[in-house]
Amino acid sequence: MSEFSREAAVDRLETLVETVERERTPVPVREIWAFGDVALGLDPVERLDVYLTKDVLMRDDSQSTDVGEEYGIEGVGQSVRADWAAEYPEYLWANANGHAAPEKCLAAQLLGEDEPIHLEVCNAGFEDNVTQRLRGAKLREDYTRLLDPRGVCLWVDGTRSDEAFRKLRESELALPTLSAALEMLGMDETEASEAAREVHAWREQQEGATVRGDVV
Repeated sequence: MSEFSREAAVDRLETLVETVERERTPVPVREIWAFGDVALGLDPVERLDVYLTKDVLMRDDSQSTDVGEEYGIEGVGQSVRADWAAEYPEYLWANANGHAAPEKCLAAQLLGEDEPIHLEVCNAGFEDNVTQRLRGAKLREDYTRLLDPRGVCLWVDGTRSDEAFRKLRESELALPTLSAALEMLGMDETEASEAAREVHAWREQQEGATVRGDVV
């Protein structure tokens, strides 16, 4: 699968939300946003961008100790729920240090390997993280770390926004270009144009399902 038709993209977002509503997830999910191309009314949608706000699992409500020895992965019962790992061991993924990675576990559960979907996972809400990531990208001079601010909230704490889905289906959202959106956040015109070019170039290099997680 190399792209989605607009209708298929919105259908896929609905399925993703339904999965979070119906199934146990490795960590609690608080918000689901769609951003980028799907929010612009494009058809087809080359890549579907999704943002999940998760809780940091400080205390697993299903297991008080690390039971990772069963799986050869540390952090089960600490970083991800132990009962989730027992139910979905095929979705249990670790980071480079061998520790359970919530963002990779979420991606494994929610995305198909070959789907053109990019998943961003963070403990901060979308709007807060837009400004955090902008600040960090400018400091590091790495605009590929930017979070596209053109987003629409689909689901919060168990409540789905039917109006948001309707607007996505009917292409009713009037959103600016990425460079214009970055200018609204305080970038000057030249910097915003360069940042937008770098973000678009980075996106074009991505294939299949991809995930990026951070903690604010």
